[in-house]
Amino acid sequence: MKIFIYTFVFFFFSACSSSQNTSKEIKNANNAEKYAATITAENLKTHLYVFASDEFEGRNTGEPGQKKAVQYLKDFYVSQKIKSPLGADDYYQEVPAEFLNKNSRRGELKASENVLAFIKGTEKPEEIIIISAHLDHEGIKGGEIYNGADDDGSGSMAILEIAEAFKMAVKEGKGPKRSILFLHVTGEEKGLLGSKYYTENPVFPLSNTVCNLNIDMIGRVDDLHKKDSNYVYLIGADKLSTTLHQVSDSINTKYTNINLDYRYNDENDPNRFYYRSDHYNFAKQNIPVIFYFNGTHEDYHRPSDTADKIEYDLLAKRTRLIFHTAWEVANRKARLALDKIPTK
Repeated sequence: MKIFIYTFVFFFFSACSSSQNTSKEIKNANNAEKYAATITAENLKTHLYVFASDEFEGRNTGEPGQKKAVQYLKDFYVSQKIKSPLGADDYYQEVPAEFLNKNSRRGELKASENVLAFIKGTEKPEEIIIISAHLDHEGIKGGEIYNGADDDGSGSMAILEIAEAFKMAVKEGKGPKRSILFLHVTGEEKGLLGSKYYTENPVFPLSNTVCNLNIDMIGRVDDLHKKDSNYVYLIGADKLSTTLHQVSDSINTKYTNINLDYRYNDENDPNRFYYRSDHYNFAKQNIPVIFYFNGTHEDYHRPSDTADKIEYDLLAKRTRLIFHTAWEVANRKARLALDKIPTK
């Protein structure tokens, strides 16, 4: 009789625990969908028509147009009451001219800035997810403005929408368990310099950085996908963490159903895209990464990369995928496993 009672009690509490866990998972999923829905094509378009306008003069590193760009980003975060991790009103991580010129062979560069904003985690605030995009572009060449709407205005504005969605969650008492750093880096076009500076001068210990989700060009469609634009290239997700790759895949299946194209994740990719955007500086520090990318197109690094050519519904959908991935990584019980550290 005692064995029967003990067995009954065990299964009763096991069932209750399982029911509670299922309920939490459902609530988390519902919250994720609710806040992801605030990311809209209209908002992205409004931002990008400013950020990639002629007024910003192509956002060349250290030049007046780039200074207008960082001011725009700062003003947004201030308006949303999203704080800087640097304290007070300081959203800029200064990147000295000496550093830029030491590490670049692309002309004499003036001092520049990374822009940082931060949402503190509720349960594991010391663990940081970094969402990054580069704020700079090519500037003015031959008297023509290179607006850089896709490269990388699309990624920069995606971060603003993701940040606003997380902030809404915070306001409603549903903030992420882990902290989120929104990192807009400078000098990417000069050799991944802003991200290099951050990883050499991190605001938070790199050992506490869970992963880097890097967004570089997600507003257009390349020639390989003209017949089906519902895609995005994912690069690097499985290079350091099997778990990150699994989370990314499952989240996409659950929420967005975008065709995840891994062709450029191949070690033998002749384009070497894995090494060509800011996530790579984090990967070199054994931090798991995903690089979100739409591929190159006829307007890549040309004055014709303008805001009117962006596919805003597609940009919004890709942005929601990144938000969902960040939400899952920030709220899952266990930190992502680092299980594929390369041998030197």
